[in-house]
Amino acid sequence: MLRILSSKWTSFSRRDSVGGSFEDASEEEQNAEAKEVKENSSEATTSQKSLFKPDGTFDYDALYDDGEEMNISIDSHGSVVSHLLSQVKIGMDLTKVALPTFILERRSLLEMYADYFAHPDMFVRIADLPTEKERMVQVVQWYLCSYHAGRKSCIAKKPYNPILGEIFQCYWDIPGLENRSSESLPVTDGPVPWCNNEQLSFVAEQISHHPPISAFYAEHYNKKISITAHVWTKSKFLGLSIGVHNIGKGVIDVLSYDEQYVVTFPNGYGRSILTVPWIELGGTVTITCDKTGYRSVIEFLTKPFYGGKKHRINSEVFSPNDKKPFLTITGEWNGAMEARWQDGKKEQFANVNSLAIIKKKVRPLELQSENESRKMWKEVTAGLRLNNVEQATNAKTSLEQKQRLEAQQRKDMGIEWETKLFHRDGQDGWVYIHPLSQRLNSNNVIKNN
Repeated sequence: MLRILSSKWTSFSRRDSVGGSFEDASEEEQNAEAKEVKENSSEATTSQKSLFKPDGTFDYDALYDDGEEMNISIDSHGSVVSHLLSQVKIGMDLTKVALPTFILERRSLLEMYADYFAHPDMFVRIADLPTEKERMVQVVQWYLCSYHAGRKSCIAKKPYNPILGEIFQCYWDIPGLENRSSESLPVTDGPVPWCNNEQLSFVAEQISHHPPISAFYAEHYNKKISITAHVWTKSKFLGLSIGVHNIGKGVIDVLSYDEQYVVTFPNGYGRSILTVPWIELGGTVTITCDKTGYRSVIEFLTKPFYGGKKHRINSEVFSPNDKKPFLTITGEWNGAMEARWQDGKKEQFANVNSLAIIKKKVRPLELQSENESRKMWKEVTAGLRLNNVEQATNAKTSLEQKQRLEAQQRKDMGIEWETKLFHRDGQDGWVYIHPLSQRLNSNNVIKNN
Protein backbone atom coordinates (compact mmCIF):
# COMPACT_ATOMS: atom_id res chain seq x y z
CA MET A 1 0.00 0.00 0.00
CA LEU A 2 2.87 2.38 0.76
CA ARG A 3 4.21 1.77 -2.75
CA ILE A 4 0.77 2.46 -4.24
CA LEU A 5 0.36 5.69 -2.28
CA SER A 6 3.83 6.84 -3.26
CA SER A 7 3.24 6.16 -6.93
CA LYS A 8 -0.18 7.82 -6.84
CA TRP A 9 1.28 10.93 -5.20
CA THR A 10 4.02 11.08 -7.82
CA SER A 11 1.49 10.61 -10.59
CA PHE A 12 -0.84 13.31 -9.28
CA SER A 13 2.04 15.72 -8.72
CA ARG A 14 3.34 15.17 -12.26
CA ARG A 15 -0.06 15.85 -13.79
CA ASP A 16 -0.61 18.98 -11.71
CA SER A 17 2.81 20.35 -12.66
CA VAL A 18 1.99 20.28 -16.37
CA GLY A 19 -1.57 21.47 -16.00
CA GLY A 20 -2.99 18.03 -16.79
CA SER A 21 -5.95 16.13 -15.37
CA PHE A 22 -7.15 12.57 -14.89
CA GLU A 23 -8.38 12.59 -18.49
CA ASP A 24 -4.81 13.32 -19.66
CA ALA A 25 -3.49 10.16 -18.00
CA SER A 26 -2.85 7.10 -20.10
CA GLU A 27 -5.59 4.51 -20.45
CA GLU A 28 -3.38 2.06 -18.57
CA GLU A 29 -3.04 4.43 -15.61
CA GLN A 30 -6.79 5.08 -15.56
CA ASN A 31 -7.60 1.38 -15.62
CA ALA A 32 -5.09 0.63 -12.86
CA GLU A 33 -6.49 3.33 -10.59
CA ALA A 34 -10.08 2.30 -11.31
CA LYS A 35 -9.17 -1.32 -10.51
CA GLU A 36 -7.54 -0.26 -7.23
CA VAL A 37 -10.60 1.77 -6.18
CA LYS A 38 -12.87 -1.19 -7.00
CA GLU A 39 -10.71 -3.67 -5.10
CA ASN A 40 -10.42 -1.41 -2.08
CA SER A 41 -14.17 -0.83 -2.10
CA SER A 42 -14.83 -4.57 -2.29
CA GLU A 43 -12.39 -5.31 0.53
CA ALA A 44 -13.87 -2.55 2.68
CA THR A 45 -17.42 -3.85 2.12
CA THR A 46 -16.44 -7.41 3.06
CA SER A 47 -14.51 -6.19 6.07
CA GLN A 48 -17.35 -3.97 7.25
CA LYS A 49 -19.81 -6.87 7.14
CA SER A 50 -17.69 -8.66 9.76
CA LEU A 51 -18.27 -5.75 12.16
CA PHE A 52 -21.88 -6.72 12.76
CA LYS A 53 -23.24 -9.43 15.02
CA PRO A 54 -25.74 -12.04 13.73
CA ASP A 55 -28.59 -10.01 15.26
CA GLY A 56 -27.54 -6.97 13.21
CA THR A 57 -26.09 -4.90 16.06
CA PHE A 58 -22.68 -3.34 15.72
CA ASP A 59 -19.80 -5.35 17.21
CA TYR A 60 -17.46 -2.77 18.73
CA ASP A 61 -15.05 -5.46 19.95
CA ALA A 62 -14.53 -6.58 16.35
CA LEU A 63 -13.02 -3.17 15.59
CA TYR A 64 -9.81 -4.39 17.19
CA ASP A 65 -9.66 -7.90 15.74
CA ASP A 66 -7.61 -7.09 12.64
CA GLY A 67 -5.31 -4.59 14.31
CA GLU A 68 -4.27 -3.22 10.91
CA GLU A 69 -4.45 0.47 10.17
CA MET A 70 -5.80 1.76 6.86
CA ASN A 71 -3.17 3.82 5.13
CA ILE A 72 -3.97 7.37 4.18
CA SER A 73 -3.47 9.48 1.10
CA ILE A 74 -2.63 13.00 2.14
CA ASP A 75 -3.49 14.38 -1.29
CA SER A 76 -7.18 13.61 -0.69
CA HIS A 77 -7.10 15.81 2.42
CA GLY A 78 -4.53 18.32 1.23
CA SER A 79 -6.60 21.43 1.96
CA VAL A 80 -7.11 20.34 5.57
CA VAL A 81 -3.39 19.76 6.12
CA SER A 82 -2.53 23.05 4.41
CA HIS A 83 -5.00 24.89 6.65
CA LEU A 84 -3.45 23.27 9.72
CA LEU A 85 0.10 24.13 8.66
CA SER A 86 -0.88 27.75 8.04
CA GLN A 87 -1.62 28.08 11.76
CA VAL A 88 1.70 26.82 13.13
CA LYS A 89 5.25 28.11 13.16
CA ILE A 90 8.58 26.29 13.36
CA GLY A 91 9.37 25.47 16.97
CA MET A 92 5.76 25.90 18.08
CA ASP A 93 4.44 23.57 20.81
CA LEU A 94 1.71 21.40 19.25
CA THR A 95 0.19 20.21 22.53
CA LYS A 96 -2.91 22.36 22.08
CA VAL A 97 -3.15 22.13 18.27
CA ALA A 98 -6.06 19.97 17.08
CA LEU A 99 -4.88 17.59 14.36
CA PRO A 100 -7.21 16.39 11.57
CA THR A 101 -9.19 13.32 12.64
CA PHE A 102 -8.32 11.35 9.51
CA ILE A 103 -4.64 11.03 10.54
CA LEU A 104 -5.51 9.47 13.89
CA GLU A 105 -4.67 5.87 14.71
CA ARG A 106 -7.60 3.77 15.89
CA ARG A 107 -6.57 3.48 19.53
CA SER A 108 -5.61 5.51 22.57
CA LEU A 109 -2.01 6.31 23.43
CA LEU A 110 -2.55 4.29 26.63
CA GLU A 111 -3.20 1.18 24.55
CA MET A 112 -0.14 1.86 22.43
CA TYR A 113 2.06 1.76 25.54
CA ALA A 114 0.85 -1.81 26.12
CA ASP A 115 2.64 -2.83 22.94
CA TYR A 116 5.95 -2.54 24.78
CA PHE A 117 5.00 -6.03 25.99
CA ALA A 118 4.09 -7.62 22.66
CA HIS A 119 6.85 -10.13 23.49
CA PRO A 120 5.91 -10.83 27.12
CA ASP A 121 8.12 -13.93 27.26
CA MET A 122 11.20 -11.76 26.61
CA PHE A 123 10.22 -9.45 29.46
CA VAL A 124 9.54 -12.11 32.11
CA ARG A 125 12.67 -14.05 31.10
CA ILE A 126 14.72 -11.28 32.75
CA ALA A 127 13.77 -12.80 36.10
CA ASP A 128 14.81 -16.33 35.04
CA LEU A 129 18.46 -15.67 34.32
CA PRO A 130 21.02 -16.54 37.02
CA THR A 131 23.69 -13.83 36.63
CA GLU A 132 23.70 -10.04 36.77
CA LYS A 133 25.33 -9.85 33.34
CA GLU A 134 22.76 -12.13 31.70
CA ARG A 135 19.88 -10.23 33.24
CA MET A 136 21.27 -6.91 31.98
CA VAL A 137 21.66 -8.26 28.45
CA GLN A 138 18.09 -9.60 28.57
CA VAL A 139 16.76 -6.20 29.66
CA VAL A 140 18.51 -4.63 26.66
CA GLN A 141 17.16 -7.28 24.30
CA TRP A 142 13.58 -6.85 25.50
CA TYR A 143 13.91 -3.06 25.32
CA LEU A 144 15.27 -3.02 21.76
CA CYS A 145 12.50 -5.38 20.61
CA SER A 146 9.72 -3.46 22.34
CA TYR A 147 9.17 -0.65 19.82
CA HIS A 148 8.35 -2.30 16.50
CA ALA A 149 4.95 -3.71 17.55
CA GLY A 150 3.68 -0.24 18.41
CA ARG A 151 3.65 0.78 14.75
CA LYS A 152 0.48 -0.62 13.15
CA SER A 153 1.10 1.07 9.82
CA CYS A 154 4.10 2.00 7.73
CA ILE A 155 2.53 5.46 7.53
CA ALA A 156 2.80 7.66 10.62
CA LYS A 157 -0.43 8.14 12.52
CA LYS A 158 -1.17 9.65 15.90
CA PRO A 159 -3.00 7.73 18.65
CA TYR A 160 -5.81 9.47 20.52
CA ASN A 161 -4.73 11.86 23.26
CA PRO A 162 -6.02 10.10 26.39
CA ILE A 163 -8.74 11.78 28.42
CA LEU A 164 -7.87 12.68 32.01
CA GLY A 165 -8.80 9.71 34.19
CA GLU A 166 -8.90 7.29 31.27
CA ILE A 167 -7.52 3.81 31.97
CA PHE A 168 -6.57 0.81 29.85
CA GLN A 169 -6.29 -2.76 31.13
CA CYS A 170 -5.09 -5.90 29.39
CA TYR A 171 -3.03 -9.05 29.88
CA TRP A 172 -1.00 -11.65 27.99
CA ASP A 173 -0.63 -15.40 28.14
CA ILE A 174 3.07 -16.27 28.23
CA PRO A 175 4.19 -18.82 25.62
CA GLY A 176 5.09 -22.02 27.44
CA LEU A 177 3.15 -21.06 30.57
CA GLU A 178 -0.39 -20.74 29.20
CA ASN A 179 -1.25 -24.42 29.79
CA ARG A 180 -0.27 -24.52 33.46
CA SER A 181 -3.86 -23.95 34.54
CA SER A 182 -3.57 -26.43 37.40
CA GLU A 183 -0.87 -24.26 38.98
CA SER A 184 -2.44 -20.86 38.24
CA LEU A 185 -4.41 -18.87 40.77
CA PRO A 186 -6.20 -15.53 40.37
CA VAL A 187 -4.32 -12.42 41.51
CA THR A 188 -7.30 -10.56 42.88
CA ASP A 189 -5.23 -7.75 44.40
CA GLY A 190 -3.28 -7.17 41.17
CA PRO A 191 -3.73 -4.46 38.52
CA VAL A 192 -6.06 -6.72 36.48
CA PRO A 193 -8.01 -8.75 39.10
CA TRP A 194 -9.34 -11.32 36.62
CA CYS A 195 -5.80 -12.42 35.64
CA ASN A 196 -3.90 -15.34 37.14
CA ASN A 197 -0.36 -15.59 38.47
CA GLU A 198 1.01 -17.06 35.20
CA GLN A 199 -0.10 -14.09 33.08
CA LEU A 200 1.47 -10.69 32.51
CA SER A 201 -1.03 -7.98 33.48
CA PHE A 202 -0.97 -4.32 32.46
CA VAL A 203 -2.78 -1.16 33.46
CA ALA A 204 -2.35 2.46 32.33
CA GLU A 205 -3.92 5.72 33.48
CA GLN A 206 -3.92 9.26 32.13
CA ILE A 207 -2.89 11.09 35.28
CA SER A 208 -2.53 14.66 33.98
CA HIS A 209 -3.87 16.70 31.08
CA HIS A 210 -1.52 19.71 31.21
CA PRO A 211 1.15 18.48 30.86
CA PRO A 212 -0.18 15.27 29.24
CA ILE A 213 1.26 12.57 31.54
CA SER A 214 0.52 8.87 31.12
CA ALA A 215 1.54 6.21 33.63
CA PHE A 216 1.55 2.44 33.22
CA TYR A 217 2.36 -0.62 35.29
CA ALA A 218 2.83 -4.30 34.41
CA GLU A 219 3.64 -7.35 36.52
CA HIS A 220 4.03 -11.12 36.44
CA TYR A 221 3.23 -12.49 39.88
CA ASN A 222 5.00 -15.86 39.74
CA LYS A 223 8.14 -14.48 38.10
CA LYS A 224 8.22 -11.65 40.66
CA ILE A 225 8.95 -8.99 38.08
CA SER A 226 7.20 -5.66 37.46
CA ILE A 227 7.66 -2.32 35.72
CA THR A 228 6.21 1.09 36.51
CA ALA A 229 6.64 4.04 34.17
CA HIS A 230 5.44 7.53 33.44
CA VAL A 231 5.80 9.45 30.19
CA TRP A 232 4.76 12.86 29.04
CA THR A 233 5.28 14.37 25.64
CA LYS A 234 6.16 17.75 24.17
CA SER A 235 5.42 18.07 20.47
CA LYS A 236 7.02 20.67 18.23
CA PHE A 237 6.53 21.67 14.62
CA LEU A 238 9.84 21.37 12.75
CA GLY A 239 8.82 22.49 9.27
CA LEU A 240 8.37 19.30 7.27
CA SER A 241 8.39 17.16 10.40
CA ILE A 242 6.79 16.94 13.82
CA GLY A 243 9.02 16.12 16.77
CA VAL A 244 7.74 14.42 19.92
CA HIS A 245 10.02 14.67 22.96
CA ASN A 246 9.29 11.88 25.46
CA ILE A 247 10.01 12.84 29.08
CA GLY A 248 9.92 10.31 31.89
CA LYS A 249 11.31 6.92 32.83
CA GLY A 250 10.46 3.31 33.55
CA VAL A 251 11.68 1.20 36.48
CA ILE A 252 11.88 -2.58 36.16
CA ASP A 253 11.84 -4.41 39.50
CA VAL A 254 13.37 -7.91 39.55
CA LEU A 255 12.24 -8.74 43.05
CA SER A 256 14.02 -12.07 43.56
CA TYR A 257 17.36 -10.27 43.17
CA ASP A 258 16.32 -6.88 44.59
CA GLU A 259 17.42 -5.20 41.33
CA GLN A 260 15.98 -2.14 39.65
CA TYR A 261 16.67 -1.24 36.03
CA VAL A 262 15.87 2.36 35.11
CA VAL A 263 15.11 3.00 31.42
CA THR A 264 14.45 6.21 29.50
CA PHE A 265 12.62 6.72 26.19
CA PRO A 266 13.64 7.95 22.71
CA ASN A 267 12.04 10.84 20.87
CA GLY A 268 9.69 10.30 17.95
CA TYR A 269 9.53 12.13 14.63
CA GLY A 270 6.78 12.27 12.03
CA ARG A 271 8.61 12.88 8.76
CA SER A 272 7.41 14.01 5.31
CA ILE A 273 4.09 15.25 6.63
CA LEU A 274 3.15 16.87 3.29
CA THR A 275 3.47 13.64 1.30
CA VAL A 276 3.46 10.15 2.80
CA PRO A 277 4.31 10.60 6.50
CA TRP A 278 6.48 8.03 8.28
CA ILE A 279 7.75 7.63 11.82
CA GLU A 280 11.29 7.34 13.12
CA LEU A 281 12.86 7.30 16.56
CA GLY A 282 15.84 9.39 17.60
CA GLY A 283 17.98 10.32 20.56
CA THR A 284 20.05 8.67 23.26
CA VAL A 285 18.52 6.54 26.00
CA THR A 286 20.05 4.75 28.96
CA ILE A 287 19.42 1.57 30.94
CA THR A 288 21.07 1.48 34.36
CA CYS A 289 21.10 -0.77 37.41
CA ASP A 290 22.55 0.97 40.48
CA LYS A 291 22.85 -2.22 42.52
CA THR A 292 24.96 -4.17 40.01
CA GLY A 293 26.63 -1.26 38.20
CA TYR A 294 25.73 -2.60 34.76
CA ARG A 295 24.57 0.00 32.26
CA SER A 296 23.74 0.47 28.59
CA VAL A 297 23.67 3.45 26.26
CA ILE A 298 21.44 3.18 23.18
CA GLU A 299 21.45 5.61 20.28
CA PHE A 300 18.42 5.74 17.99
CA LEU A 301 19.95 7.22 14.85
CA THR A 302 17.79 9.44 12.64
CA LYS A 303 18.21 9.19 8.89
CA PRO A 304 20.66 11.73 7.40
CA PHE A 305 19.17 14.26 4.99
CA TYR A 306 21.18 12.73 2.14
CA GLY A 307 21.73 8.98 1.97
CA GLY A 308 21.91 6.71 4.97
CA LYS A 309 19.40 4.19 6.28
CA LYS A 310 16.30 4.53 8.42
CA HIS A 311 15.66 3.13 11.89
CA ARG A 312 19.29 2.39 12.82
CA ILE A 313 20.39 1.77 16.41
CA ASN A 314 23.74 1.50 18.12
CA SER A 315 23.92 0.13 21.66
CA GLU A 316 26.80 -0.46 24.05
CA VAL A 317 26.55 -2.49 27.26
CA PHE A 318 29.10 -1.96 30.05
CA SER A 319 30.18 -3.98 33.06
CA PRO A 320 30.56 -2.13 36.41
CA ASN A 321 33.31 0.51 36.31
CA ASP A 322 34.38 -0.44 32.75
CA LYS A 323 34.86 2.24 30.13
CA LYS A 324 34.85 -0.20 27.23
CA PRO A 325 31.65 -2.12 26.40
CA PHE A 326 31.61 -5.91 26.62
CA LEU A 327 28.76 -5.94 24.07
CA THR A 328 27.95 -3.73 21.09
CA ILE A 329 24.65 -4.06 19.21
CA THR A 330 23.97 -2.55 15.81
CA GLY A 331 21.15 -2.83 13.28
CA GLU A 332 17.56 -1.66 13.02
CA TRP A 333 15.03 -1.47 15.85
CA ASN A 334 12.32 -2.66 13.45
CA GLY A 335 14.48 -5.33 11.79
CA ALA A 336 17.61 -7.37 12.46
CA MET A 337 20.23 -6.51 15.09
CA GLU A 338 23.73 -7.95 15.39
CA ALA A 339 25.73 -8.47 18.59
CA ARG A 340 29.51 -8.08 18.74
CA TRP A 341 31.07 -9.33 21.97
CA GLN A 342 34.29 -8.13 23.56
CA ASP A 343 36.16 -11.26 22.41
CA GLY A 344 35.27 -10.49 18.78
CA LYS A 345 32.45 -13.02 18.44
CA LYS A 346 29.51 -11.89 16.28
CA GLU A 347 25.98 -13.28 16.28
CA GLN A 348 22.40 -12.22 15.67
CA PHE A 349 21.11 -10.43 18.73
CA ALA A 350 17.49 -10.24 17.60
CA ASN A 351 15.33 -10.04 14.50
CA VAL A 352 11.90 -8.61 15.25
CA ASN A 353 10.59 -9.78 11.85
CA SER A 354 10.87 -13.37 13.03
CA LEU A 355 9.34 -12.78 16.46
CA ALA A 356 5.71 -13.68 17.00
CA ILE A 357 3.65 -10.82 18.42
CA ILE A 358 1.59 -12.12 21.32
CA LYS A 359 -1.87 -10.58 21.17
CA LYS A 360 -3.00 -8.75 24.28
CA LYS A 361 -6.33 -9.72 25.78
CA VAL A 362 -8.90 -7.09 26.70
CA ARG A 363 -12.31 -7.48 28.34
CA PRO A 364 -15.35 -7.09 26.05
CA LEU A 365 -16.69 -3.54 25.98
CA GLU A 366 -19.89 -4.60 27.73
CA LEU A 367 -17.82 -5.46 30.82
CA GLN A 368 -15.70 -2.31 30.75
CA SER A 369 -16.26 0.81 32.83
CA GLU A 370 -17.06 4.11 31.16
CA ASN A 371 -13.52 5.46 31.57
CA GLU A 372 -11.75 2.51 29.90
CA SER A 373 -10.08 3.41 26.63
CA ARG A 374 -11.89 1.22 24.15
CA LYS A 375 -15.32 2.00 25.56
CA MET A 376 -14.59 5.71 25.85
CA TRP A 377 -13.32 6.04 22.26
CA LYS A 378 -15.59 3.45 20.62
CA GLU A 379 -17.54 5.89 18.41
CA VAL A 380 -14.35 7.58 17.19
CA THR A 381 -12.81 4.19 16.43
CA ALA A 382 -15.95 3.02 14.63
CA GLY A 383 -16.03 6.16 12.51
CA LEU A 384 -12.40 5.77 11.46
CA ARG A 385 -12.82 2.03 10.81
CA LEU A 386 -15.86 2.68 8.58
CA ASN A 387 -14.11 5.61 6.90
CA ASN A 388 -16.76 7.97 8.24
CA VAL A 389 -14.55 10.92 9.19
CA GLU A 390 -17.50 13.14 10.11
CA GLN A 391 -18.76 10.60 12.67
CA ALA A 392 -15.25 10.20 14.11
CA THR A 393 -14.72 13.95 14.32
CA ASN A 394 -18.08 14.58 16.02
CA ALA A 395 -17.44 11.83 18.57
CA LYS A 396 -13.92 13.13 19.28
CA THR A 397 -15.19 16.71 19.67
CA SER A 398 -17.87 15.54 22.10
CA LEU A 399 -15.30 13.79 24.31
CA GLU A 400 -12.97 16.78 24.30
CA GLN A 401 -15.79 19.22 25.08
CA LYS A 402 -16.88 17.05 28.02
CA GLN A 403 -13.30 17.08 29.33
CA ARG A 404 -13.12 20.88 29.08
CA LEU A 405 -16.43 21.33 30.90
CA GLU A 406 -15.38 19.01 33.74
CA ALA A 407 -12.04 20.83 34.05
CA GLN A 408 -13.85 24.19 34.29
CA GLN A 409 -16.23 22.80 36.94
CA ARG A 410 -13.30 21.59 39.06
CA LYS A 411 -11.62 24.99 38.70
CA ASP A 412 -14.78 26.85 39.72
CA MET A 413 -15.18 24.61 42.78
CA GLY A 414 -11.48 24.70 43.69
CA ILE A 415 -11.15 20.91 43.38
CA GLU A 416 -7.88 19.26 42.37
CA TRP A 417 -7.97 16.18 40.15
CA GLU A 418 -7.19 12.98 42.05
CA THR A 419 -5.55 10.04 40.31
CA LYS A 420 -6.90 6.54 40.93
CA LEU A 421 -4.06 4.07 40.29
CA PHE A 422 -0.82 6.07 40.54
CA HIS A 423 0.59 8.55 43.03
CA ARG A 424 3.49 10.95 43.08
CA ASP A 425 6.94 9.71 44.05
CA GLY A 426 9.07 12.78 44.62
CA GLN A 427 8.67 15.93 42.56
CA ASP A 428 8.55 14.43 39.07
CA GLY A 429 7.99 10.69 39.50
CA TRP A 430 4.83 8.57 39.55
CA VAL A 431 4.42 5.01 40.84
CA TYR A 432 1.65 2.42 40.95
CA ILE A 433 -0.30 2.50 44.22
CA HIS A 434 -0.16 -1.27 44.92
CA PRO A 435 3.04 -2.62 43.33
CA LEU A 436 3.92 -6.30 43.52
CA SER A 437 6.86 -5.60 45.84
CA GLN A 438 4.59 -3.99 48.40
CA ARG A 439 1.98 -6.75 48.24
CA LEU A 440 4.55 -9.55 48.53
CA ASN A 441 6.12 -7.87 51.56
CA SER A 442 2.69 -7.50 53.18
CA ASN A 443 1.91 -11.16 52.55
CA ASN A 444 5.25 -12.21 54.08
CA VAL A 445 4.59 -10.11 57.18
CA ILE A 446 1.18 -11.73 57.60
CA LYS A 447 2.66 -15.24 57.19
CA ASN A 448 5.47 -14.53 59.69
CA ASN A 449 2.99 -13.31 62.26
